[in-house]
Amino acid sequence: MIDNSYKWYPVYTRSRAEKKAYQELIRKNITAYLPLKKELKQWSDRKKIVTEPLIKSYLFVFISAKEHAEVLMTNGIARFLYFSGQIASMHAKQIENLKLLLATDDDLEVFNYEVNVGEKVRIKAGPFKDMIAELVSLHNKQRLILRLENLGFSIKINTSMAFIEPIK
Repeated sequence: MIDNSYKWYPVYTRSRAEKKAYQELIRKNITAYLPLKKELKQWSDRKKIVTEPLIKSYLFVFISAKEHAEVLMTNGIARFLYFSGQIASMHAKQIENLKLLLATDDDLEVFNYEVNVGEKVRIKAGPFKDMIAELVSLHNKQRLILRLENLGFSIKINTSMAFIEPIK
């Protein structure tokens, strides 16, 4: 039996096709989310602030299982991501957390390699309140690395040690 409940799914796009694929999904009335960050780009004659995808070649769709084929038939979409042999899905809370991270003025860095598992912590104050993170490294007691579950991505943020507590 096909699960007809709506879930967030990460999808992989063709190289540099994230924005076009996102627009095509919206045109098809499919709920999609493309996290964007602002970057200062410098050319030989000028500087300009541009919006770039936070995670290269990825975007997220909110669909039921019966819409998988429609998403795959969208220009720019390459495939769904798989985790443990099944199409990976995400909790809505993870998408909300990602939106919250992007709403801050903090500089975010995305790592597309696996980081070592560390201590689980809960952020107890500030804009990231109640988020669960893996504490991977500390630099001057200011830097944490957060991992999005099931994807292998890590997002590095700067926050104070005073704002975290270990999860028991």
